[in-house]
Amino acid sequence: MTATRILVLNSGSSSVKYQLLDMRDSSRLAVGLVERIGEETSRIKHTPLAGGGESRELNGPIADHEAALKAVAAELAADGLGLDSPELAAVGHRVVHGGKSFTSPTVIDEKVLAEIERLVPVAPLHNPANITGIKVARGLRPDLPQVAVFDTAFHTTMPEYAARYAIDVATADEHRVRRYGFHGTSHAYVSRETAKLLGKAPEDVNVIVLHLGNGASASAVKGGVCVDTSMGLTPLEGLVMGTRSGDLDPAVIFHLSRVAGMSIDEIDTLLNKKSGLVGLCGDNDMREITRRMGEGDERARLAFDIYIHRLKKYIGAYYAVLGRVDAVAFTAGVGENAALVRQAAVAGLEELGLALDAERNAVRGEEPRLISANYARVAVAVVPTDEELEIATQAYALVSA
Repeated sequence: MTATRILVLNSGSSSVKYQLLDMRDSSRLAVGLVERIGEETSRIKHTPLAGGGESRELNGPIADHEAALKAVAAELAADGLGLDSPELAAVGHRVVHGGKSFTSPTVIDEKVLAEIERLVPVAPLHNPANITGIKVARGLRPDLPQVAVFDTAFHTTMPEYAARYAIDVATADEHRVRRYGFHGTSHAYVSRETAKLLGKAPEDVNVIVLHLGNGASASAVKGGVCVDTSMGLTPLEGLVMGTRSGDLDPAVIFHLSRVAGMSIDEIDTLLNKKSGLVGLCGDNDMREITRRMGEGDERARLAFDIYIHRLKKYIGAYYAVLGRVDAVAFTAGVGENAALVRQAAVAGLEELGLALDAERNAVRGEEPRLISANYARVAVAVVPTDEELEIATQAYALVSA
């Protein structure tokens, strides 16, 4: 029997998201989430999709990630999809930061795991949780290939002039300070799907991808290859996000330290958790912001306008970087669902060949679709992202080669 199933794990600091896929047809056999790990009110929600089973929800304490993954294994086994199945080909792990070392999906061994651990200082919030998930999964199935798929890998094709900051080279190299980018699995998937939507090969298409969720990033993809992206050393750089500031003068940090007496940790918390939309108007949910705008709320309107202004700046910048743009693709929670954001982001860019069809833009759906006007030179698309499928596809290609 040929093993064709991939279990995708996304281990966070207090949660584990998972999907089991059959790569013969890329179908999902089960999906689930374990959240609030380490708390008394932990919860696991499991949905078997093969055979039309019903969702199950269990509440109770789940002490740690090992207990969480054992609970996941038990739920899968209850549906005949257990980790001991000979049909399971590999476990694919989302790993946020791969630095310069990892440019493609990689089978995890001790050397690879040590390198991921070495990168913890540049991803202190994400890599430790990813490492925990890897170690626990290896313990449950030591004979099974564990594959790391890195958020940063798609962006490692950026030329040095796009990846480097203009600081002292020796200092930057010693401390690994450079622009890495994130959301790479999403940008890779969406750029390919956009080319498919246009009926072209990825190498023939230049795309600006706008991944707009609570975290947000833009990328310039030239012929299927990333040449620039908005996030940098960390996911803080770039667009205005739900709780992150995005771009700002670095001297703001010195100013807040000297004038406000804030510590580095306090400034870190401010910029990552108390800024962006939530810092501007108290909400980081675009649905709530647009509702408040409709009621005449000036703070919500200003937050929205700042968000759109930054987004337009990146569209224009990446248009210049690419030289020729065939499509702009919106994806992720806000990008896929907020018609007003798409409308505002494209408004006034007719001279760049961008224009929306209002009726198409208003339609909601789960399939990739064009929302640009017929006369527009540049296609505008909504392309739902699928990072789990991308991780599974990359992991399966590696272990079945």
